[in-house]
Amino acid sequence: MSTQVSDHILERLRAWGVDQVFGYPGDGINGLLAAWGRAEDQPRFIQSRHEEMSAFEAVGYAKFSGRIGVCAATSGPGAIHLLNGLYDAKLDHVPVLAIVGQTNRSAMGGSYQQEVDLHTLYKDVASDFVETVTVPEQLPNVLDRAIRTACARGCPTALIIPGDVQELDYSPPTHEFKMVPSSLGMSDYTATPTDEALRRAADVLNEGDKVAILVGQGAAGAVAEVQEIVELLGAGVAKALLGKDVLSDELPYVTGPIGLLGSRPSYELMRDCDTLLTIGSSFPYTQFMPDFGKARGVQIDIDAHMIGMRYPYEVNLVGDAQATLRRLIPLLRGDQGREWHDLVCANVKRWHETMDRRAGLAADPINPEYVARALDPLLPQDAILTSDSGSVANWYARHITMRPGMRGSLSGTLATMGAGVPYAIGAKFAHPDRPVVALVGDGAMQMNGLAEMITAAKYRDRWSDPRLVVGVWNNQDLNQVTWEMRAMEGAPSFLPSQEIPDVQYAAFARSLGLTGIRVEKPEDVESGWRAALEADRPCVIEFLTDPAVPPIPPHATWEQMEATAASILKGDADRGSVIKQGLKAKMQEFLPGRDRK
Repeated sequence: MSTQVSDHILERLRAWGVDQVFGYPGDGINGLLAAWGRAEDQPRFIQSRHEEMSAFEAVGYAKFSGRIGVCAATSGPGAIHLLNGLYDAKLDHVPVLAIVGQTNRSAMGGSYQQEVDLHTLYKDVASDFVETVTVPEQLPNVLDRAIRTACARGCPTALIIPGDVQELDYSPPTHEFKMVPSSLGMSDYTATPTDEALRRAADVLNEGDKVAILVGQGAAGAVAEVQEIVELLGAGVAKALLGKDVLSDELPYVTGPIGLLGSRPSYELMRDCDTLLTIGSSFPYTQFMPDFGKARGVQIDIDAHMIGMRYPYEVNLVGDAQATLRRLIPLLRGDQGREWHDLVCANVKRWHETMDRRAGLAADPINPEYVARALDPLLPQDAILTSDSGSVANWYARHITMRPGMRGSLSGTLATMGAGVPYAIGAKFAHPDRPVVALVGDGAMQMNGLAEMITAAKYRDRWSDPRLVVGVWNNQDLNQVTWEMRAMEGAPSFLPSQEIPDVQYAAFARSLGLTGIRVEKPEDVESGWRAALEADRPCVIEFLTDPAVPPIPPHATWEQMEATAASILKGDADRGSVIKQGLKAKMQEFLPGRDRK
């Protein structure tokens, strides 16, 4: 029997080591689906409930496996649905390959059913490489190049394959004019800056008295080097959210997250430093960096396209973080005093005490900060965490202690809702032997998470460790936007846009044969988490939390919080636990006393 183009595509994916593809069927990829049948489901086809979830699962798989994620969808609407997940990959620099169908070549240009100009549609999200396969001889080159580009540049790429091309007999490129042969594989490679550039960077760092380091996901392979440079320079280290699992939060000089969802000591670190070293991060919020002209800066990033942004760095080093730091460290004198380092450590200790106090404050019915704080010491050492966007990301950022061996991520730069649960499913396929915990708001759970629990139920027998725990903060409010309206617009909550229904998330999980737990009282929070982490199958645990607990920005002043409270008292309608006369007092409780000055 002859080999079709679709057979060759799956064969080539296997040769690249791809062991699963996240997708959803449709007649635009019928040729590929038939090939999957002939290949006995190798690589495995993982069926989501929606193409957007397929893309998110591919992103989650890639983030936690360190390998390329692959997703597949049909022509027209299926290909369109992939876009949000692919943009998440683009903005977080994650290698993902999308394989999408297209109408037959004979119908293209004829306004045929489900005909969309996919090449134009994808040329932004897959700007590094997108190609339409029109003849078999384009393969394997375009597939190999799509994979290499995605891996080398940390980006999404796309192959568009018309339905009739999928069913053509495969014939490889020949040794002729205008044929492009190909070969498998690519070696690891390391980029490092020049000696002269390293000397200039060392001069800047050696002259600093108050050094701040900002790490992102690009520093993940350089943990030992970052720790050594901290000791040499007496520095403190803040972490962009995508770099939350790079360094342990148990280290006394790690100030935690930075930005609106950040910590007070990270804010103080950036405010008071005289030198900034940024490693593997394109953290976008310049207002949380040192004031221009106050600090000298050095940046290290492997991508020259992303270097020199966010802050007026004096030296921009293009190179791999680990290799660059290894060459930079011998040039550092290490004679800075310890006063700055000790101050940073004291600020971190005070912040942890503040977080403990805030998590311990009473709320109606449950303090959302306490939900995350109670989970933290219960997490297994090899746990993988995912967080959705929204107010829950504040609690993930501030209350979850990353320890050695733990992993965590969220939709960083795109900050899209609805990624938490599919990320967790992607993580389970990357590490079926590790526990995975997703932290999700009720808005995101209603948007994507509920349906994707069906996917978790479908595939749970493939995971050697059955623990996939989805924690839902149920406050019937799109809470992050509610607080942004109050703090940034000085406007009360607009209930028609913010209020959402109370859904029985735990009961829905039980209807799928999963574990479902509903926690309505603070005294049951810890035991609820314990039961969820001991379940013998995926679990949804929901907590009825108070929407009136403010996710206070780290730079907030007492005056700003007073003004926000006043705007709420003027216009916010009573709803559930949001009682007009009690809300101002609640906000005053949650603002650390030392920030009232």
